[in-house]
This record gives sequence, structure tokens and C-alpha cells, in this order.
Amino acid sequence: MEQDFAGKIALITGSSGMGLASALRIAAGGGRVHLCGIDDELNTEAARRAGSMAIAVHKVDVSDEQQVAAVVEKVAGLEGGLDIVVNAAAIQTYGDVETTDSAHWDRVMNVNVKSCYLTSHYAVPHMKKRGGGAIVHLSSVQGHANQYDVLAYATSKGAIHALTRAMAVDCAKHNIRVNSVSPGAVRTPLLEVSARRSLGDGRTLDEIMDSFGQSHPIGRIGRPEEIAELIAFLCSERASFCTASDFVADGGLKSLIGG
Repeated sequence: MEQDFAGKIALITGSSGMGLASALRIAAGGGRVHLCGIDDELNTEAARRAGSMAIAVHKVDVSDEQQVAAVVEKVAGLEGGLDIVVNAAAIQTYGDVETTDSAHWDRVMNVNVKSCYLTSHYAVPHMKKRGGGAIVHLSSVQGHANQYDVLAYATSKGAIHALTRAMAVDCAKHNIRVNSVSPGAVRTPLLEVSARRSLGDGRTLDEIMDSFGQSHPIGRIGRPEEIAELIAFLCSERASFCTASDFVADGGLKSLIGG
């Protein structure tokens, strides 16, 4: 594989799914990666998958400012700075405006949106010292066109689009590019949680996943590695003219549901 990240230092949140896939891709390209997650089991699996690659796994609650500040300072101190931030950590709850209570609303906003602000807030000063860098926030097709009963999640993903644009405009003068990626359904632990809500109807998990795929014009759900390739592109010098944009990778779903 081309060493497109040789000498680059990356901080990635979300130690499974698209976060882990992005870490593996950037490390395979020669980068040194620090992967942050809160779940011990997922962190252990991420470390196993990383093997001898240059990936360190940190236990971090990305919605906690002190923990985020500490891990950013630790990484920047160990590595001499930061070049790349990928915010892939996310949670999802279900409900409409009546059934979503304020505690669930706050938790989703803190993990899905506030964490993007926090990592960027503490990372940008270190990126400026390195002469620039790239930040990618994971949004979702749900930020463009909504399905039922995902009020908090969809709102959080829409907020990421606004955050991306605002940050990009402010950071451009420091040669820091900021973009977001909006995937459709991708086979991750988060999607499996969604699928398990339907297990009582007699279908297997794989059958439910297949039904999710059939809602996409391409006829299947995505793979984390496919989204990681897009993220890697946006973090690389090949995307040097790309900033303030959202990149949709959804198998055609947004066009079908009207976004």
C-alpha cells in the first residue's frame, strides 16, 4: 500500500466500526494512530486487530472534556504534535419528539456533537504548530433525510454539517481542512444494535441486515473499510482543495428517500 500517511499523527475516536477501519487504513499507510473508545471489550478487540501496527488504544469518554483534553495533550506530547483528527464515535437512541426524554437527548448530543467540538478544540492548536492538518467528522445520511423515530440521532448528525462548515471557514487560514462524511447503513456494532430491535420478528440478524441493504439502490449495506477509504482520502494531501464539504457515501439511499 502507498505510504500516504508516512510521518503523520492521527487521533481517531470510536474504537469499532468506521473508526477502527480508519485507524487500520491510516496506519497501513504509514501513519501513527491513537484510537479512543470507552468500551473495554471493543478496545481490546481493536488492539487485537491492530496487532503490530502503529496503533495505540486509549480508554476515553469522548463526551468528557477533561478526558478529551488529557488524551490530546498526551498524544501531542508523545508524538510531537497532531496532523489528523477523525471523529467517528457515536451512539443512537430511538424515539420521536414525545418519547425522547431530555437525558437521552443530552447523551446523544454530547457523544455525537460535543465530542467533535472537544477533540477539535484541543487538537487545533497542535495542528497549527505542525503547519496544518485535516479533520473529518462522521455524520450520516440521517443528517440529510430522515427516517422515523431517530429524532436525537438525526438532529445530531445535521448539527455536524453546520459544525463542519463553521470550523472549516475559521481554520482555513491555518491550512487545516475540515470535512464530514455521511454514510448510509454500514455494518458496524451500532447498526447491529439497530438490527437487534427487529430480532423478535423471526428473522436472523443477517437477514435483517440484508433487508437494510435492500433499502439502498445499490442493493447492500456498506463495509467499514469502504468508508475508511473515503476518510483516508479526505485526510490525505490528495484532498488538499477539499474543505467545508460533506461527502455522502450511502449506496444511493439519500436520493431514494428524498434528501
